[in-house]
Amino acid sequence: MNVTAQEGSPSVKIFSNFNYDMSAEEDENAFKEFEIKRSYLGYSYKMDERFSTKITFDIGSNSAGSAYTAFLKIAALKWNASNNLSLNIGMTGAKNFKFMEKNWGRRYIEKSAQDKYKWANAADIGITADYKFSENISIDAQILNGEGYKNTQSSNGLFRGGLGLTYSLGENLKLRLHQDIMPRSSYDDMSDNQTITTGAIAYKTKNMTIGGETDMMRNANNVKDAEQNLLSIYGSYKISEYYTFFARYDDASETDQEGSYTIYGIERIIAKGVTVALNIQSWTDSAEGSESENTLFLNLEYKF
Repeated sequence: MNVTAQEGSPSVKIFSNFNYDMSAEEDENAFKEFEIKRSYLGYSYKMDERFSTKITFDIGSNSAGSAYTAFLKIAALKWNASNNLSLNIGMTGAKNFKFMEKNWGRRYIEKSAQDKYKWANAADIGITADYKFSENISIDAQILNGEGYKNTQSSNGLFRGGLGLTYSLGENLKLRLHQDIMPRSSYDDMSDNQTITTGAIAYKTKNMTIGGETDMMRNANNVKDAEQNLLSIYGSYKISEYYTFFARYDDASETDQEGSYTIYGIERIIAKGVTVALNIQSWTDSAEGSESENTLFLNLEYKF
C-alpha cells in the first residue's frame, strides 16, 4: 500500500429553518418555529487509488426515534475496479432519485420527489455498481435489502433491485431512465411485483437549470393493478454571483398524498459553505374546493 496516498477528511452538513404558517385564520395564532431539520456527520478515507470508505450519521427528527435521533446512513467501501467500473458495498446511497436530488440541488429546502413522497429510500444495505461506457453513456445497478437505512431486513428476506441509464447530450443536457423492482412476498391473485419507472431530464447552463422527473408506480405496495403517478418540475436562474431564483412544482394528485406542492423563492450564498433561502411552500389537496396551505420558510444550510 502506498502510505502517501492515504487521505482522510471529516464533513459536517446542517439544515435549519424558521417557518411561519401563512394560512392561519384571522382569529388564530399562526404556527411558527425554528427547526434543525437535519445534521450529517461524516468521515471519508482514501486507502489508495482503488479503495476508499465513507461513514455518515444522519441526525434529525425521525418517526423511528426521538426528535433528534442519530442513524447510520452511510457505511460503505468503494472499489474502483477499473477506469470505467466502480462498486459500493455496505450501507450505501441508493440510485433511485440521485439524479433529481443533484440537479434540484436544494436538499436543505426540500427532498427530491421520490424521497419526499416515500417511494424510495436515500440509502440502504447492499451493493451498487456504476459502469461508464463513454463520456456520454453510463449505467448503474443496485441490489438492496429494500428497507432503507433506518430498518433491518424484513422477515421475508426479499431484495429490492434497480437498473438505470444516464445519457449526456453534450455538457448541458442529460437524460435519465431508471427501473426499480420490489418483489412480492405472497403469491395470491391480488399480489404482484411493484415496479417504479422513472424518466428524468435536466438542462444546465452557467446561470440556469431546468429539470423534470416523471415516476410511474405499478402494482403499488405489491397490490396487483394498483397504480400511482408522480411528476416534479423544477428550475433556477442565477441573477448574480450570490443570488439565485428557484421554483418547483410537484403533481402528487395520483399518489397516496393526493395533492400538489409548490416552492418558489430566492437563495443567497453568504460565504463558502453557507447558503440561505427565503421561500414560500404551498400544499393543495386534490379534493375540489381545497384551499392552499402556505408556509413562509427561511432555510439555512451550512457545511464544512
